[in-house]
Amino acid sequence: MTLFECVPNLSEGRDASIIRACADAAAAAGARVLHRTSDPVHNRSVLTMAGSASELLAASVALAGIAVERIDLRAHAGVHPRIGALDVLPFVPLGSASMAQAVRLARDSARAIWERYRVPSFFYGEAAAVPERRDLAVVRRGGFEGLERRFARPGWHPDVGDVPRHPSAGAVAVGARSLLVAFNVDLSTGDLALAKGIAAAVRERGGGLRTLKALGFRLSAGVVQVSLNVTDYHATPLYRVAELIRALAAERGVAVLRCELIGALPYDAVEATARYYLGVLP
Repeated sequence: MTLFECVPNLSEGRDASIIRACADAAAAAGARVLHRTSDPVHNRSVLTMAGSASELLAASVALAGIAVERIDLRAHAGVHPRIGALDVLPFVPLGSASMAQAVRLARDSARAIWERYRVPSFFYGEAAAVPERRDLAVVRRGGFEGLERRFARPGWHPDVGDVPRHPSAGAVAVGARSLLVAFNVDLSTGDLALAKGIAAAVRERGGGLRTLKALGFRLSAGVVQVSLNVTDYHATPLYRVAELIRALAAERGVAVLRCELIGALPYDAVEATARYYLGVLP
């Protein structure tokens, strides 16, 4: 069987019943739900699921239905950028599956969600129809509130659907990509500018580490977060990211409180990090 991973990001991190309903709907459609995590400050949840193309297509449509029914972005608030109730829907080829097959699955899922629930989609990553939309951050710029203004601009109509957004569920960023690792580093300060400055310094776009994406958020009066996506953990090992952030924070007199993994990660990423901290050469 040809297998894929799917990592839907949902704009709900506070109501456990909604996240449970989404996971249950995906499982009932045939997907294997491997992991789920929620954050109330981001007001966001991430599911990790695997299955065949047909199972993941059915699961994506099923959880989109729960998101449309139970998540209303007009009343949503959280620190994380978002354009949709089902905000991001990436597909990852596993084993013998090809990226071309993942792209086809992403586009088929977007069309099925539109046909069933009239929620439009933008394609990103390897599924992008135009180069300008490869970067998820570009697709999501302006958020749910800016979708109608974006629709009015030439070249920014959704890839699937003929409306700027669903009234309450917005739009979905549907993509295909390789495995990535998402994790956060929390710092013992309430200085949001510091977190944003460190994020700008370490991410690839700012001249930092290759394949790294980073944003800064405030979690509470005394804690800020550098939120990270490592899109190639071989080129940029997790320990290198964590230690660079630790050093930059220390220069400013700030300590690292904790690191937090979001979703799953490949075993060899864990092994490389363990070897580094144990001082064991490969």
